[in-house]
Amino acid sequence: MKRRFSKLIAVLAAAGSTIAVPLHAAGPTSADLMNDAESTGDVLSYGLGPWQQRFSPLDTLNADNVSKLVPAFAASLGGEKQRGQEAQPLVYDGTIYVTGSYSRLFAFDARTGEKKWEYNARLPDAIMPCCDVVNRGAAIHGDKVIFATLDAHLIALNRETGKVVWNKKLADYQAGYSATAAPLIVKDMVITGNSGGEFGIIGEVQARNVDTGELIWSRPTIEGHMGMLNGRENGVTGKTGATWPGDMWKTGGGATWLGGTYDPGTNLLFFGTGNPAPWNSHLRPGDNLYTSSTLAIDADTGVIKWHYQTTPHDGWDFDGVNEFIPFDATMNGKPMKLGAKADRNGYFYVLDRSNGKLLGAHKFVMETTWANGINLKTGRPNYVDANRPGAPAGPDKGKSVFASPSFLGGKNWMPMAYSQDTGLFYVPSNDWGMDIWNEPIAYKKGAAYLGAGFTIRPIAEDHIGALRAMDPKTGKIVWEYKNAAPLWGGVLTTHGNLVFTGTPEGYLKAFDAKTGKELWKFQTGSGVVGSPITWMQDGEQYVAVMSGWGGAVPLWGGEVAKTFKEISQGGMLWVFKLPK
Repeated sequence: MKRRFSKLIAVLAAAGSTIAVPLHAAGPTSADLMNDAESTGDVLSYGLGPWQQRFSPLDTLNADNVSKLVPAFAASLGGEKQRGQEAQPLVYDGTIYVTGSYSRLFAFDARTGEKKWEYNARLPDAIMPCCDVVNRGAAIHGDKVIFATLDAHLIALNRETGKVVWNKKLADYQAGYSATAAPLIVKDMVITGNSGGEFGIIGEVQARNVDTGELIWSRPTIEGHMGMLNGRENGVTGKTGATWPGDMWKTGGGATWLGGTYDPGTNLLFFGTGNPAPWNSHLRPGDNLYTSSTLAIDADTGVIKWHYQTTPHDGWDFDGVNEFIPFDATMNGKPMKLGAKADRNGYFYVLDRSNGKLLGAHKFVMETTWANGINLKTGRPNYVDANRPGAPAGPDKGKSVFASPSFLGGKNWMPMAYSQDTGLFYVPSNDWGMDIWNEPIAYKKGAAYLGAGFTIRPIAEDHIGALRAMDPKTGKIVWEYKNAAPLWGGVLTTHGNLVFTGTPEGYLKAFDAKTGKELWKFQTGSGVVGSPITWMQDGEQYVAVMSGWGGAVPLWGGEVAKTFKEISQGGMLWVFKLPK
């Protein structure tokens, strides 16, 4: 049938005729993906466009009528794998595509919720995901939908049938590698990172051909490792031995586990890098580049153009992997091309995205005991040396210190949103601290490589989570909404003066973007740790989010996790609209 259809097009084209090709015959192009922030009839990419501002120009649903929002349908992921649904859905041509925990991908009818197909990756028993069996989303291009798996594979499926088109191994899961991020598609390349920083792996960004899955370029994130371009060596990352002692760089961590953003204007990819390995910083004196950093990478070659390290010589597992979101604004009377990042370490950074120059760094959490500010001239933290965990003495653990925020971060993976209307960033943050100490450790392939112990503790009586509206020009918090449980889901904002986010208590909530007033909430039955989306369909504006409690908090949260142990697990796609 496909051959006959292709021949028909060829014959008509030769005769000078035109034909209207059905929408599903081709699918989204790379150009369509670059326009995703403006197109409103679909959601084609993670973050709603290459900048991933998570801002929709839609206003049919707005602050005046959102109180009337009701469910249109709910679709279950089924089975017993009801744990950690951190995904953001995609919508195209009447179908919703969403990943589920345990490396699954689903296609649902966008009008009825009926399941069209389901794909389950065949995961080996020995996978070693650090922070639950989550997956944060897929990418779509042409006739394919593409996602990463917990055994460190990248898989492309036919988006209409769910059948495998190609399946590529990214790394060795037996060495601790995994993959959880939503891929990014740029110039017909699938750009992806890796996970596994707690196992002494080497962080890396890869670009692969979207049609074949073949590797185009790779860029390791730890000094001393060789990059590749079209099968040839393409320069060592950094300078071997410059900021790492001995052979520590060979197991240095720096995982790129959250994926990246892209700026077409500069042709730069922005990837955050994770913690250095091991956590015990006394074993690796130096800045340990390029861990806990943001890297600006040339999309065509994989060459690092600039870097900014938020936590040099990280000793608290603060990572630097959080998303770097490009935005344009006027600073000191001058229009500028900027980027912002709310880091795990508790500081909100604003940089010139063309060169990585630091322009602002402001605390966005209650306290940062590890540092008392950021030096704007040097870009480095003003460390409080007494609050770095002490070195072990022989077989004994080192001095325990109290540090805030905790290693789960002032903001963890959950993506913030930027409103082009208000000029504010909406940051899902958490106020908590930890007792942390160092322990002796040696690297062993496939084993946890921490060299630290910890206990997470709350630091406020009335909340842990806080949704905060940040002004990137001043660093001021314009408004905040406090939540008893930690916030662990993404944020969406719209031209309708709305901000959406979910809570572990099970609610999807809507707020006034200017004031922070809560306008609407709906109980989904399980903790909401996914990222909401919105789109227009059949003349109506829809909102969708995944519900299903899980992620790092119940696994690593200690005393905090015990407080919320009664939250039910789940696996549901919820879709809402205004009643007719």
